[in-house]
Amino acid sequence: MLSSTADHLYWMARSIERAENAARMLDVTYNMSLLQRTGVDPFNEWRAMLSISGLHVDFETRYPEPSAENVLYFMALDAQNPGSIYQSIFKARENARAVRRTITSEMWETLNQTWLEMRRIQEETIPEDGMSRFFEWVKERSHLSRGITHGTLLRDDAFRFLRLGSFIERADNTARILDVKYHILLPSPSEV
Repeated sequence: MLSSTADHLYWMARSIERAENAARMLDVTYNMSLLQRTGVDPFNEWRAMLSISGLHVDFETRYPEPSAENVLYFMALDAQNPGSIYQSIFKARENARAVRRTITSEMWETLNQTWLEMRRIQEETIPEDGMSRFFEWVKERSHLSRGITHGTLLRDDAFRFLRLGSFIERADNTARILDVKYHILLPSPSEV
């Protein structure tokens, strides 16, 4: 297998996993922000979301405050944000396009259809009452992609590079969540 093919497969899988991880974190943060809690800074949850993704510096240069509306747009639909769900789906599709002869037609059709639907969603924007439905859609498309990969692809090097990309992205995301939440849950920073 050519190294460029392996690279595209690896990043295709990482991008799909990244979109799903972002959707999961945004969905949880969004639902938590809807609860009325006393003594809790509402911006703190959104700051944590940005810290987990490692995009807080980029966000702060473009937005005045980490409000729910700003963070949700930045992390879900912002075409200028390399870590947004929009960009992750775009990157997955572009990597799939580069290796169309290596992946199955079902894999390509799924990723291409996901990208076309994502473009439509980005143009129309997500209504506030549809945020959870959007996050569920992203997770479903990721699950569909993973299922088609397992159901239609030979268990060869291409399959292994796809799995490697998924698992490394999952491990990276888990480590980021633990790092950020560990510091938030401590009573004082001096205990670190």
